[in-house]
Amino acid sequence: MDMVTPVLARDLAALGRVSEETSSESVLRGLTTTLAGGVPGCAGGTAELWRGERLVVSASHSELVVLVDSESDLGEGPSAEARASGGHVIVPDVLRDSRWPSYAAMAVRCGVRSVLAMPITVERAVLVLGLYGVRPGVFVARGVPSLADMLAEQVTVALANMWDYDEVRTDAAQMQEALAGRAIIDQAKGIIMKSSGCSAEAAFDELRRISQHHQVKVVDLARLLVDEHQRNRGRKRG
Repeated sequence: MDMVTPVLARDLAALGRVSEETSSESVLRGLTTTLAGGVPGCAGGTAELWRGERLVVSASHSELVVLVDSESDLGEGPSAEARASGGHVIVPDVLRDSRWPSYAAMAVRCGVRSVLAMPITVERAVLVLGLYGVRPGVFVARGVPSLADMLAEQVTVALANMWDYDEVRTDAAQMQEALAGRAIIDQAKGIIMKSSGCSAEAAFDELRRISQHHQVKVVDLARLLVDEHQRNRGRKRG
């Protein structure tokens, strides 16, 4: 049976579109839901995104979160093996597989009989996808390469787009913060210039001298000065 269907290809491609609400969690959630609904015989999916020691886990069903967590606790299972080996792991029937008996018992309790675990190396992370069937023999080796290739391509695009978008948002926020900092420093310089009759350069030198003496950032010192100046103006008006 071909695991790659036109509907699956379309839905996976849609994961590459990003918006303000896009996050690692939303991409993984969409991915697991797409796998559960689009791969023939697949009843559920999990995704484990490893970036260094940081782990984000998503699953199409709550029982599968329990199953993934059990692999971590047991230190064994198809997803753990896929991550360690870097290769695909197929369990045709957990009841007939002798590799991980403790995992098999947990899988059966979660209603799982067959498993396919696939690791995908992305630029900054490793993503381990788990596909689960409620019947044995759902996932066959001959269908894995084409599915793995398509998943690797679409997942890489989706995560790269999300990370690029995050960087743009971060850069924009940092630029906005920098502009706000410059504005508050200019206000503080104006206050010093008015009170002492010095130049703008001398006013900034004074701000920097005081900030170094008290070991605070220039922008934080400027904010304190502006706030105090506004409070004094308010008291005079009162």
